[in-house]
Amino acid sequence: MTACAIEPSADPGDGGAPLVGCSITAEGAYAARLARSGGAAWYPERWTLDGPEPYAVPLPGNQPEEPGTEVQPMGDGRVLVHRVAAGRHLFALLYPTGPGTGEQPLGAVECPADSTGMRLLPPVPGGERAYALAAGPRATVLWRIAGGAFGPERVAEIPGRCSGGAWLDRTGRMLAVDRETGGRTKAVVVDLERDGEVSPLLQIAPDSDDRLLLADPDSGLVLIGSDAPSPGRERLGWGVLGSTLPVRFPECLRMPDCVVTPFAVQPGQVLTPERCAVALRVDGAFGSWVGVWRPAERQVRHLPAPEGWLTGAGLWTPDGELRLPCSTPRSPCGVARLVAPDTADAGGADRADGAGGADGAGHTNGAGGTGGAAGTGGADGERPGNPEATTPGEPGDDPGAADTPAAAQPRPVPLQQAPLARLVTK
Repeated sequence: MTACAIEPSADPGDGGAPLVGCSITAEGAYAARLARSGGAAWYPERWTLDGPEPYAVPLPGNQPEEPGTEVQPMGDGRVLVHRVAAGRHLFALLYPTGPGTGEQPLGAVECPADSTGMRLLPPVPGGERAYALAAGPRATVLWRIAGGAFGPERVAEIPGRCSGGAWLDRTGRMLAVDRETGGRTKAVVVDLERDGEVSPLLQIAPDSDDRLLLADPDSGLVLIGSDAPSPGRERLGWGVLGSTLPVRFPECLRMPDCVVTPFAVQPGQVLTPERCAVALRVDGAFGSWVGVWRPAERQVRHLPAPEGWLTGAGLWTPDGELRLPCSTPRSPCGVARLVAPDTADAGGADRADGAGGADGAGHTNGAGGTGGAAGTGGADGERPGNPEATTPGEPGDDPGAADTPAAAQPRPVPLQQAPLARLVTK
């Protein structure tokens, strides 16, 4: 398969991200999703992932849930539920109580007439708080839904229409969102300890749309979607918070006719962001599959999606195991495990032929069973695209706008987040 730029969003209201099968806490202990059995009513379900075997606990409420109900696991095992009814956003925490489900109402937020909706942000590190964005035509309101003293609390109002959302530190202080103003989208940082103070994060080119797709607080590695190198067509790039180097756009991540979405970064690589394994969701004409890539390498390893994958959900362990939650009729609660090879000999960011991604997979279900290797897709066992394609500068990387002559290329402005340099790069 040839290699790819990010295509437009499958969910245009959320800055480009396709819908995800479940939500996982930042530490990976719990997951939550909407489930149903035999075509019956929808209900929230909590998965416990940090034990010897994964297991699920159904949390049905007093009435069926709507298919669009949002659910998010908290650090203590409760599940936050976001419902919409009668023009109001209703929030509650669910928890198991013997054979039943306990529900702690958190309150409601009115839906303004000009609002484009309200959605939960990704789980906060630590799992004690939860936030949501309510986007309007000219401003976006950040709400703290759980973890406050009096239910939903208005935290800040951000000029512009905001989407996306990624946490840049392990304390849940620095939040990055994609803000649309003046017809352009740029990622900005919201400091929750300074009354929602907003500062620039991405300014790759004056007339480019620059979105933050994923961030790793340990290494500072960030995955970026921008049309700076190819105006009008978004590409996937990477950078490091606090670095003076420009954002790079690897040629191997260009995959025509595919939607490529990074969904997990290997944690714990504090001093070596270029060696972090990144999991990619790839959506194409033949379905969805998993890609594994490292910035130090020049190719993507493509793996078939495990059976029943809750598409787009997963997490890395610090030692390089990718865990993907799966649900099938035979194994309603399971985790597929893909092992990324050691990259100690990857040769750093200048190596052009890295041995990428994942070379084997196992599957663990509630009974503790382990399946055989999942293998890799394509006739040669992988679908890497064009890892040898190069542009002037770094081998295999396009650090600027490759569609213009070199003399006319403006050097991309590095990540602009001075307040973050001391917080997330040490």
